Amino acid sequence: MSPPAGQALVRGASPRWRNQTVPMADPRLEDPARSKAAAAKNGGASAAFSPLYRQIKDLLVQSLDRGEWKPGELIPSENELAARFQVSQGTVRKAIDELAAEHVLLRRQGKGTFVATHHEARVRYRFLRLAPDEGGQGESAESRVLECRRLRASAEAARALDIRAGEQVVFIRRLLSFAGVPTVLEEISLPGTAFKGLTLEMLSANRAPLYGFLESEFGVSMIRAEEKLRAVAASSEAATALAVSPGAPLLQVDRISFTYGDRPMELRRGLYLTDRYHYRNSLN
Repeated sequence: MSPPAGQALVRGASPRWRNQTVPMADPRLEDPARSKAAAAKNGGASAAFSPLYRQIKDLLVQSLDRGEWKPGELIPSENELAARFQVSQGTVRKAIDELAAEHVLLRRQGKGTFVATHHEARVRYRFLRLAPDEGGQGESAESRVLECRRLRASAEAARALDIRAGEQVVFIRRLLSFAGVPTVLEEISLPGTAFKGLTLEMLSANRAPLYGFLESEFGVSMIRAEEKLRAVAASSEAATALAVSPGAPLLQVDRISFTYGDRPMELRRGLYLTDRYHYRNSLN
């Protein structure tokens, strides 16, 4: 988004366009040293300083959140973005580098920078952490949706999804199998307002990864997740679904997934059978 006429981006503030007019004949951005000096003169009462490239990064995320560039689409070049935001190409490159490191954008040598999409394997496998013990990615999961209905949010779901208790959520229960063997039982809660019209029939007919389906059909991109893992004993219900004995050891993974602007869009609990698989993570 370009600044409104007669205004320019100001360094040292949040990435919102200021109300005051800045002459466009001198579109330089405020010197951070001057900002700090002014803050000290005013007793230190000012917003925390934000580096310029972070402001540009925030503006790019806002554009992604508005749907200006869709998943899988090419974004403007660094030169074009530098002209748009009236900053150097190096500043834009640093902002894009961070978004690429966070897997929000994907660089393709000789082609440009693209919005990450869950229809690409390297993005999809970031969120599918189960790997076979013998190595490799293993076979694709076969998904069978057991249930999809609308419920009032529990207190736990409301807290996780940042909605009011009692608001509507879409509750999904599904079973993932690998090589025909039931391996993961999942319970998923999605905010009802963001996923209006989602039905069991739609999910059952879908052959794409779930996040890819939600991205294509509802315009919601999951870009990061927080997880908690613990060992649990299989309940009778989970044991039946996973074809194991009640009390068998399972790995429970609780996940909250976020879209642009760090808005929570999914609460998921997975029960994993790990006799032939392990939960993989990379720490950078």
